[in-house]
Amino acid sequence: MNIEEGKMFGGILKGKVAIVTGGTKGIGKGIADKLKEQGARVVVFARHEEKSKHYFVKCDVSNSLEVKNLVEWTVRKFKKIDILVNNAGVYPFVAFKDMTEQQWDEVINNDLKSVFNCTKAVLPFMMNRKYGKIVSIASIAGYKVGFPNLAHYCAAKAGIVGFTKAVALELAEFGINVNSVAPGAILTPGVSGGLDVEEITHLIQAIPEKRMGQPVDIADTVAFLCSDDSVYITGQVIVIDGGYTLQ
Repeated sequence: MNIEEGKMFGGILKGKVAIVTGGTKGIGKGIADKLKEQGARVVVFARHEEKSKHYFVKCDVSNSLEVKNLVEWTVRKFKKIDILVNNAGVYPFVAFKDMTEQQWDEVINNDLKSVFNCTKAVLPFMMNRKYGKIVSIASIAGYKVGFPNLAHYCAAKAGIVGFTKAVALELAEFGINVNSVAPGAILTPGVSGGLDVEEITHLIQAIPEKRMGQPVDIADTVAFLCSDDSVYITGQVIVIDGGYTLQ
């Protein structure tokens, strides 16, 4: 835990306290870094610690009791929670005909149940203050398009979209904004490990901008949704895919 105090930073999130799940690599790391850059104190919930400039808490976000305890620890330490970014997720590539129940449950628990667990855990503290920003990372998979060998992932991400819309309606009266971001092809270790060079080249050719996105492309939008500049935006799914789903 080696983050400087938020008062030392400027930015649109100065003084805010944020939890980012799965924030040690890929999109999650990009988001955590961006929130800190904008002045927030960032607590990362993840299963495995990697070199980080944020507060790190080892957490299995599919375990509701563990999440509840660690959210309460965060509140004791920082006195509040302003922001929750639900980013944790896995996406092992496997053909549906070969998919086991265990593989299905692993993805649903990590990618969808975790959103329920974390949102439920921060809710009392946000409702009490009548303020909060909740952003969940969905995907164009399961929202705009489907992808082969990712039936479990597409199902989980579609669930996040529906969850976002329903919960946004329930929490609007409490001053809590609930939104989601749907990335397209983003160059992360998980994606590069799941696709070979030929598949990546083919994917890039299908993107109008002719490049894969970077974690910062997602992080910039998430930071905006976590800021007071987005106070009148709730229940939305913002697609960030370089134009891929326009075709």
